[in-house]
Parts: sequence; C-alpha cells; structure tokens
Amino acid sequence: MGENVVVKEATARALKPSTLRIGTRYRANRLKSPYDAIVIGSGIGGLTTAACLSKAGKKVLVLEQHYTAGGYTHSYARNGYEWDVGVHYIGDMGARHTLGRRLFDYITDGKLDWAPMDENYDRFFLGDKVVNLRAGKEGLRHSLLASFPDEGEAIDRYLALLGKVAGGMQWYTLSKLSPALVSPLIGRGLKSVLPDCFNRTTLEVLSELTDNEELIGAITGQWGDCGVTPKHSSFMVHALIAKHYLYGGFYPVGGASEIAKTIIPVIQSGGGEVFTYADVTGILIEKGKAVGVRMADGEEIRAPKVISNAGVINTFERLLPTEITDQIGYPQEREHIRPSMPHIGLYLGLKGTPAELGLPRTNFWIYPSADHDNNVETFLKDPHNAPFPVVYISFPAAKDPDYQNRWPGTSTIEVVAPTTWEMFEPWQGTTWGKRGEDYEALKARITDQLMEVVYSKLPQLRGKVDYVETSTPLSTAWFCRYEQGELYGLDHTPERFEQRWLRPKTDIPGLYLTGQDILTCGVVGAMIGGLVTALAIQGLKGAGLAKRIFVG
Repeated sequence: MGENVVVKEATARALKPSTLRIGTRYRANRLKSPYDAIVIGSGIGGLTTAACLSKAGKKVLVLEQHYTAGGYTHSYARNGYEWDVGVHYIGDMGARHTLGRRLFDYITDGKLDWAPMDENYDRFFLGDKVVNLRAGKEGLRHSLLASFPDEGEAIDRYLALLGKVAGGMQWYTLSKLSPALVSPLIGRGLKSVLPDCFNRTTLEVLSELTDNEELIGAITGQWGDCGVTPKHSSFMVHALIAKHYLYGGFYPVGGASEIAKTIIPVIQSGGGEVFTYADVTGILIEKGKAVGVRMADGEEIRAPKVISNAGVINTFERLLPTEITDQIGYPQEREHIRPSMPHIGLYLGLKGTPAELGLPRTNFWIYPSADHDNNVETFLKDPHNAPFPVVYISFPAAKDPDYQNRWPGTSTIEVVAPTTWEMFEPWQGTTWGKRGEDYEALKARITDQLMEVVYSKLPQLRGKVDYVETSTPLSTAWFCRYEQGELYGLDHTPERFEQRWLRPKTDIPGLYLTGQDILTCGVVGAMIGGLVTALAIQGLKGAGLAKRIFVG
C-alpha cells in the first residue's frame, strides 16, 4: 500500500506489480443483473454482509474501487516480499466456539486456517519499563502482576470488568437491530442493563481501580488497536480489545489475502460477484429510496438493496445528494462524530528467514512513557520533532507458517505509527507517486526516524534491511478512500457510541450501512457489524442465521 520506495541497501531491483489481486476486474459487460443487493466496498464488513446474504439465497454484487478486494484485510507483494496492510493479529481464533471464529468459519465454509502467535503475543516498551502480555486469563493476570506485584486487587477488579462489558456488548449489538421509532426506548433500556463502566472513558474507569500510572499505561498498552488514548476512548472498546486478545493472537495461514480469497467463492456460489477497479461515484435515489449505484464509467446498476461499506462519512458526504442528507438530518448528526487518527506505515523486506534474523511472533509496542495521553499531546504540539507517541512493529513472515513456501529465504516487517493529517494536507488531491521533492523529503525524514526506533529494539537488523517502502495518510486516502488517512473509521469516543443513528438501516429506504462504523473497529468488530447488517436486511428470516452464529 505504500507509494514511494526507499532502498536502504545496494540490492535495488525494478519494481514488480503486486501479484495478490483478489477479485474480478470490473467491466460493464460482465454484469449479470438483476442483483438482490449491491455492496459498496469489499472490506471485511461488506464481504461478511455479502456472504451471509448469499447463503440466504441472495445474489449479491460487491463493488471495490481498489485493484484488489479485502479493504484493510488485503495483502500486497513487491520486489519479492509480501505484507498485509491491516491484519496484524486477530484474537479469539484458537477455539471454534467463539463468536469470531464461528462467523469466520460460516462465511468461508471453514476454508480459512489460523496460526497462533507466541504465548507472549504483545510486548510493551513503556519508556524503560517492559511489560509482556501472555495468552490466557491467568497469563494476562500473571503478566501484569509480574510487573506490578503490589497491584493484585486492582488487576483482579479490572479483569472482572472485562467480563461485565462483554456481557453488556451482546445487548448493545442487538440494539442495532431495533426499529428507529423505538430508539429512545431502547436507549433507556440499555442503560438499565449495561454496566456503569460501559461507555465512560477508559481513564475514568481505570483511575477508580488504581492510581498507579504505569499500571494504567500497561493495561492500555493496546490503545493503538482502536486509535484513541485512554482519556478519550470508550471503556467499552478498550475492554472488547483486551478480552478479544485474552487467549492470544492469531494470524491467517497464507497471509491476510486469504480472508477475501476464501470468502469470495461463497458470494459467487449464490450467483454474485466481487468486482475490483469498480469505482462507485454515487448512490441512486428515486422517490426517496435507494435503488442502485452510478459507476465512474456512467453505468447505472440497480438493486432493491444498497449496502455501503465505504464508511459513514464517505456514504453521506460523497455518495449521496446533499438534499437527501439534509432531509434526514445528517448535518446535525455529523457534529457528534469525527474521523480517527491517521497513520504512517513502513513495509520492510529483509534477506533471511525469521529464525536467521531473530524475528519473534510477538508484536512490539514502543512508547516514550506510560502516559499515553501526554505522549500524544506532546507529539501533536510538534509532530516534526517530538517522538512518535507509539511505534508498533509486526512480523508477518514470522507469524505465517506458509510464508517461506511463497517467499523462501526472506522476511518482512511492518511498522505503524500515528501522525497528523495537517502534516500531509498540502499535498491533498495530488497523484500517487507524483507528489514532488518536498513530499519525498518529508517521507524520507519520517522513514529514517522510524527506522531508528526499529533498530533500537532490533539492533541485529542494522545493515540487513533490503527494501523499505513508506505509506502516508495520502496513500490511505488514495487506495482506501478514507480522505484523512484514518485507519479505524470513526473515533471510538463515548460520544460516538451514544449515536443511535449509527445502525445498519438508515432513514433512506433501501440503504444500509455495514462495517466498523456501525459497531466497533478491528477485523472481528467490522465482521460482526457485517453480520448485524445482514440480519437487519433479512428481518425475521434472519433468526436462523442469528441462532447458528450467536448460539452455535
């Protein structure tokens, strides 16, 4: 997904195009109308909705503007290396009875396999303090106690809260299916069944358990998985992420592209298709109803159901006519949501296997200190000179047991760090790969800064990196159409989760939303959002599907 190549060693080779193109290239003459539903975007939410509807006997068309399907779950290959762009690790895949695993097995017909990471799946560098998270409830408890032996009571109370939030989440998720007319009543009902901590800020909740700032920093060391620091994030999201990884991290065997590759045949088996290079420029509205989409080539494709996986902001501000969004009150609702933080990505290629290079199956989270909010505030004041508030390092070649079969004798590393949109805004609207010397100089400076962080924790790699490619928020905007390079859609704040209008069924008949913006971020969060959308479309007919997925 990166756009500019910075070669650090003397082994530069001609760029090769990506070999991981999943889906069928769009041509108007390849359409096989009529379709029962059209899905805009092939991220995991859209693919899940499409697969569930296909299994219910619907013919579904998925339209993806990128050259490959999968959204943030896709992979790309370049110069003899392969990286994922968003699937760095997924939890709850080790046992087939978990909701996430049952849903993955359902939409892939059981064709997607998972490999466990190391027992120590996350390592936090909190300034000079190192905290290792180990898989299992007792593993997590002992990991925290090892670093904070006097905080046993606070740790136990924290672990109990994770279970309470998970229980409340079932009710919150089901509330997304309730009719809009009874939304106020449902909202009052939720308050009576959800725990008090559910939608307060993470820092508020944890501060009532302990005044040990380093312990709070360790407990919230995965804040990068939702892109919001403890002072601003909803405790619901924090708790869901922590519980999601309670039994460790897992990686798809064969790489992230296997996700779309195993879902698409399910969609095709119902007569549907997943088209790439399929740029939707607008949603067709007739007599107040969504009736199809307009393509960049002028083609109009019609269906009684239109499902947008393009994100709430893109859907209402770029795909719908302004007069329609004004009628349903979107401008007022928009005041309560904002995009999540943009990011920088580094994609490193190395000669040698993970074993030869000493690469773990453990994620590294590197922080200037345990005070995550202060780290971000310091960075935002001076992003050109302050240290990154977090640098995340992932080792996909080590996590994937099939990697050496595809790319023998090589390894890859991915580095992710937050940034600001303002730093890159001067180049907004420019063409990928043609943004000028000043832009390239900025990228080179950021690349060098991040590489020094990598070498500080992995000094054995200095001089062994063969290939470096850097992506910016502009890369994300270009390829994924998130205009400010946001990785997690909408910011996961308490205010966002009070918005009852963020639900699958919109106020426009025939138009539905799916993916992370209607529920929560992450692959499984967006996937469950896709399931909820399918249930909303099917109504009472979806009861059987709900029973199979939620009950087993």
